[in-house]
Amino acid sequence: MSRRARDLRLLPVVFAVWSATAIATVFPDVSGRLSVGLVALSLGGSVMLALRRLPAAAVPVCALVVAGTVLAGAAAAQVAYAEPSRAAVSALPVDGGRALSWELRVVGKVERSAHGWRFDAVSSQVTVGEAVLHTSAPLLVRAVEIPSGVDVGAAVSVRGTALRADAGARAVLIVHASEIALLSPPEGAFAAAASLRRGLHDVVSGLPQPAAGLIAGLAVGDTSGVTPELDEAMKRASLSHLTAVSGANCALVVGLSVAVGAALGLRRRTRLALGASVLVAFVVLVTPEPSVVRAAAMALIAMIALVQGRAGAGVAVLGMAVIVLLILDPWLALSAGFVLSTVATAALLLLAGPLADGLSRWMPPPLALVIAVPLSAQLACGPVLVLLEPTVPVYGVLANLIAGPAAPAATVVGLLACVSTPIPVLAHGFAALAWLPAAWIAETAALVARLPWATAPWFGGLSGAVALTVVGATIVGAVHPAARNRPRLRAGAVLAIAAIAGAGIAWGPALTWLERERLPNDWTIVACDVGQGDAVLIRSSQRVALVDTGPDPEPLRQCLELFGIQRIDLLVLTHFDLDHRGGVPAVVGSVGHVIHGPVPDTAAAHSLGTLERGGARLTEVSEGVAGTVGAARWRVLWPPATAATSTALTGNDASVILEIDGGGVPRTLLLGDLSASPQIPLATRVSGAYEVVKVAHHGSADQYPRLYEVVRARLALLTVGDNTYGHPRKETLDILADTGARIARTDHSGAIAVWMEAGGLRFWRQRSVGGAE
Repeated sequence: MSRRARDLRLLPVVFAVWSATAIATVFPDVSGRLSVGLVALSLGGSVMLALRRLPAAAVPVCALVVAGTVLAGAAAAQVAYAEPSRAAVSALPVDGGRALSWELRVVGKVERSAHGWRFDAVSSQVTVGEAVLHTSAPLLVRAVEIPSGVDVGAAVSVRGTALRADAGARAVLIVHASEIALLSPPEGAFAAAASLRRGLHDVVSGLPQPAAGLIAGLAVGDTSGVTPELDEAMKRASLSHLTAVSGANCALVVGLSVAVGAALGLRRRTRLALGASVLVAFVVLVTPEPSVVRAAAMALIAMIALVQGRAGAGVAVLGMAVIVLLILDPWLALSAGFVLSTVATAALLLLAGPLADGLSRWMPPPLALVIAVPLSAQLACGPVLVLLEPTVPVYGVLANLIAGPAAPAATVVGLLACVSTPIPVLAHGFAALAWLPAAWIAETAALVARLPWATAPWFGGLSGAVALTVVGATIVGAVHPAARNRPRLRAGAVLAIAAIAGAGIAWGPALTWLERERLPNDWTIVACDVGQGDAVLIRSSQRVALVDTGPDPEPLRQCLELFGIQRIDLLVLTHFDLDHRGGVPAVVGSVGHVIHGPVPDTAAAHSLGTLERGGARLTEVSEGVAGTVGAARWRVLWPPATAATSTALTGNDASVILEIDGGGVPRTLLLGDLSASPQIPLATRVSGAYEVVKVAHHGSADQYPRLYEVVRARLALLTVGDNTYGHPRKETLDILADTGARIARTDHSGAIAVWMEAGGLRFWRQRSVGGAE
């Protein structure tokens, strides 16, 4: 049996463990019985092996079954062990927006999100009324603001509402914090790591953007300094993986430490012990969240293989890493990141070599290998990625070829800048050196993202994944050395690639054309389907206003293309949360005038600066400011014009609230993300009934019912997508129903178009059963 065949024997065991773990995490109630059943099956197989009652040919198969069932049972047992405490937390009375108090330990990176900040935590205590429950369970915490000093290792008290997470998720509850207080800061190694990460941000702050913000992402996976425009460009160019701490980063850190040990004359096992110690320190530095621990574990198991002298058994090492990780952390089974990491590593082990051999027929072998590495990863990961978003990065391989060589340099020198922050002169020097490869990567991303068809639409769902898998398999078949002497096979593969790829790429434009044929010609308002965020178009006399841009540029681009919008005469940024400004890159250069509320931070200022450099005129507005778009008239109702009041408002409560009517536009009230408190005075500023209301904050429970009673809208638009907030909340839907409003939701209906006819208000749903209403 060949070495490759021996290495692949572990794959059925990996499949068994992965499948059992996924079932156990989705259905935790049966995890205990599943574990007992699998262990019992393994014991039966062990008895058969011990008694030698099997034919010789069946012994290896039975051994694999025994190994697979006992390991799968161990993973299921891990879920069963954690289930009592998880179930106790899940059973807490969180429905109806009830506030609870928590004491937590921060265990994950504190990072920005569309609505503020988020971090992973583990509970130690929860208070519900007079009852106190002491239990440990993983939680995901979201908050608008985070107190200084909150970082990995810190103990915090949190008060807020909570929602149950989806089945199979690591977090039991998603907590929406209204108050966070620091009980104790990080200590020891975690405190030192937090200080180094803050120091890195300080030393790069004076360097030119956007590359300066990329350095921390490349070095320690901290993307908080990456601008939205660069983040979007990295995604479109298929380079966003460079800012995630992966097995490649861990391998690079370990490899350098081992090389240093070799230069010092250390013995082999001592060098590997040094590498393991440096790896642990690296994990603490970048925060020991699941994705980082996963990457480190794969690197550690690879080191064990080196000690045993089996460095070539790459697939077996990968299989061992997957099994160990799933047993230690069963909730990785349904993690998209874990799937992508595993698939990419397997592709490098199994496909890169044959692809390089095949490509070497047409180019020098070193160049063939350089191309084969990103090509194999992209072919393998493509079907998984298309399930998450039905697009294909056309220039992904090219972008990785250009930018990839700069990533190790930026990572290593950025790390040196981070760990040397106690010596400012040295840290600034390393940071300046790290800026050069970071700038190369940033410029590559920006250039590739600007190319035509940087991302091509593809079939969505399972059919799209299957189609892309067939394309990838056909490409491998055409390039593989086995096809060298089979010209008919190669020609057939090329034709199959052309046919499937052509159909996949044409699917998006064809679908767009068909949808355009269904659009109402007289629309005046469109609520774009941009996920969990706002993007509302207003059209009058061939002039167009856009109120907010959603969280991501691509869905906004698709909406603008669908409705034939090329020019935005007026852009209203109600406030600067990411779910309202994240799509700005989609409209830069096509905006005439921007109105906005208070500018809270440098990220908001950067977005406005980008629009201004694209030719837009900026105006900060407050209550009473008015204007026109086409023949329609708009007026700002909030924030207040009083300087003392307006400067005290932040976040959602600083939203620019707009009413607009005339010029064919039905009388409309756009409530941004305004919470209940400012809705109380707003209710005295509105008068008369409205035709349309854009419901505040995606239908959150934080509403003032009297405002909706005063507005008496005939149609309530809910701009909402998949979310962990429970939006729209039942309480809000009940308020709208009590006022007699028809409800239209973008998460159910896709884009929603509204217009007036002689018979009154009409609206059209992109995913409706009955068309216009």
